Amino acid sequence: MRKLLDGIYDSAAALAALFMVGLLVMVLLSIVSRQLHFHVPGTDAYAGYLMAASGFLALAHTLKRGEHIRVTLLINALTGRWKKAMEVWALALATLLALLFAFYSCKLAWQSRAFNDISTGSDATPLWMPQLAMAFGAVILVIAFVDELVLEIRGRRVSATSSEALRNE
Repeated sequence: MRKLLDGIYDSAAALAALFMVGLLVMVLLSIVSRQLHFHVPGTDAYAGYLMAASGFLALAHTLKRGEHIRVTLLINALTGRWKKAMEVWALALATLLALLFAFYSCKLAWQSRAFNDISTGSDATPLWMPQLAMAFGAVILVIAFVDELVLEIRGRRVSATSSEALRNE
């Protein structure tokens, strides 16, 4: 199961990186087109879509690597059962919030598809397409939070304070 979950997180991160490269291409295309006096419609909109997709798809991978910003002042002051209880409470709350976000992201993409909602720009892109990447990233984030919560409850979670994240602060 661990291999499958890590594969999901890594695949989402790789897809996020691919979208980031696409973002670079859109920005460069926009710059080059301005310099050479021709217009490619939709580059700004697609750059935004690609930026959102790369950000949301990278969330779970970032969480699992301990790179999300955490305020650990209170948790680090606690010890023993109190510390574990606070970690479980924080992860349960984060899981609930991520679940709500994923639900409404999926609902938004579904409704955009049902109503044939398109962007107002010249590209007229069906909005469910870029919203799907947001929903997909949010669902993977829920899986990552549930994973972290289960690991914490079972006592197998590697604390972010003792991992590689601390070196980056």
